[in-house]
Amino acid sequence: MKLEPLTEEIPQHLARYITQQNPALYTPIDHACWRFILKLSKAFFEAHAHQKYLNGLKETGISIERIPLIEEMDRCLRRFHWRAVPVSGFIPPAAFMEFLSLGILPIACDMRTLEHIAYTPAPDIVHEAAGHAPIITDPEYAAYLRSYGEISKKAISSLEDLQVYEAIRQLSETKEDPEATALAISQAQDALESAIQSVTYTSEATLLSRMGWWTFEYGLFGSLSHPKIYGAGLLSSLSESFHYLDEHVAKLPFHINCTDIAYDITRPQPQLFVAPDFNTLRESLLELGNQMAFRRGGVEGLSKAIQCKTVTTTVLDTGIQISGVLSKIYQNAAGEPIYLNFTGPTQLSFADEEIPDHGTTYHSAGFGTPLTKIGSANLERKKLQPGNRTELLLDSGIKVEGHLEKILLHSDQPSILTFTNCTVSYGSEILFRPEWGTYDMVCGKGVTSVFGGPADRKKFGVPQNLSKTAARAQKSYLSSTKQSLCHLYQTVRTLRETPPARSQIAQHLEQIHLELESKHPLDWLLRFELLEILSEHALKPTWESRLTERLREIGKTSSDQWELIQRGMELLKRSH
Repeated sequence: MKLEPLTEEIPQHLARYITQQNPALYTPIDHACWRFILKLSKAFFEAHAHQKYLNGLKETGISIERIPLIEEMDRCLRRFHWRAVPVSGFIPPAAFMEFLSLGILPIACDMRTLEHIAYTPAPDIVHEAAGHAPIITDPEYAAYLRSYGEISKKAISSLEDLQVYEAIRQLSETKEDPEATALAISQAQDALESAIQSVTYTSEATLLSRMGWWTFEYGLFGSLSHPKIYGAGLLSSLSESFHYLDEHVAKLPFHINCTDIAYDITRPQPQLFVAPDFNTLRESLLELGNQMAFRRGGVEGLSKAIQCKTVTTTVLDTGIQISGVLSKIYQNAAGEPIYLNFTGPTQLSFADEEIPDHGTTYHSAGFGTPLTKIGSANLERKKLQPGNRTELLLDSGIKVEGHLEKILLHSDQPSILTFTNCTVSYGSEILFRPEWGTYDMVCGKGVTSVFGGPADRKKFGVPQNLSKTAARAQKSYLSSTKQSLCHLYQTVRTLRETPPARSQIAQHLEQIHLELESKHPLDWLLRFELLEILSEHALKPTWESRLTERLREIGKTSSDQWELIQRGMELLKRSH
């Protein structure tokens, strides 16, 4: 059953990241990887994950046997007042957070390769579907996740943040590409380190990303002595989750100060934070929100906007919102802001809706305005009437002289005064000249809020903090050399799902074993599946010892690979 298109409900600046999940691109190897990950995960997380994890797998439409369809997950998540959409790879953090604020879980369609089955830094369907989705069925966690999205949506991000994101995205996708050379990976790693070294300050968006990393990505739940996993980064990592209790991984009580600790997405985490419950997370999140510019406003908020060099929104006490790149703040002797300059496309809004004829096309070259309160009474007292030549000498010392063309009202109060042939000056400095065109002066003195991004996101266009990267097609890493191996994987899947007579199973498996020996000597996962079927049917053919020996030989080539093989073998012993 097809679902109605969700993209109609999503703002265009977010819809551009939505792609189409194409199940036909998942190979038999992909499905085998998914199955192995989920089988080991389910066995391990029965004792080590949050209690909602196992039930959440079922409740969100996730099967162990096959990579899930995101439209089926979307249908299941509706029961919990959430939705799911397919996206491709790394989407900008600002976009991911805004999806969460809408109660929508973005799920990356790509499937990690067998070479990176234990962990991949690139978002994939294991991380999003089997990591994030199951715990959403817990109402307190879901409330935290949505609040996190709402507050993160207001966070001010910097151009430096965007450069780090682009470098992380490039490195993760390069590492996941089986055709990437060692040189390409090294260059991508160097680019990320260079971007990180170029960061000069910690932005609000960075603080929020750290809280997200140490909670819903790598968070632990319960007591320090017996913590359980709820973070998606751990739930989707066979290796890091298996070692989370090791002594070298510090377990710390969760505290808002976790935002002081940076993280490295490409390496195991040296410490993890344990929260006693999800309400504790939400309380800390709200505390962090109270320290942010969207709550504090004033010169503090404006200073953050200047520093970030990205699109922010300044909200005045009259409700007028100015969205653009704030480039200069004029202040009086008391340190109060008296004039603001914005560079580049700027938008004027009220209640998050663009004011007609005051979008980025009209204010394409920037915007400047004094901060002053002009109410209806002032209009009468100062004799401000459209059609008159007007001179305003504001308390700040800023002078506005020009022909008043019109007054725009909101709630019967003036909000924008429009002048032609206008000069704006502050002492000897000219802030606006008549030859520059029409001058629009907004009414409002106090800065009540400053937040990241534009007020009317639908009409502003794509700001820098969302990057210019749009959705790409779902990737498939099936090379010509793996086609014959894929055929063997599909044969084994068919044997498992629709087995022939017991007397014929060993014969079929032996043929596959011989072909693996001659053509694919280093593939371990299919050999494990052969052992699994033999165990299920209590078969002990003579070639089984050679199969086991080969698995040990392959395991010696990599400690991580050997650990996975060993864990799989132990699971077989417990199951049969």
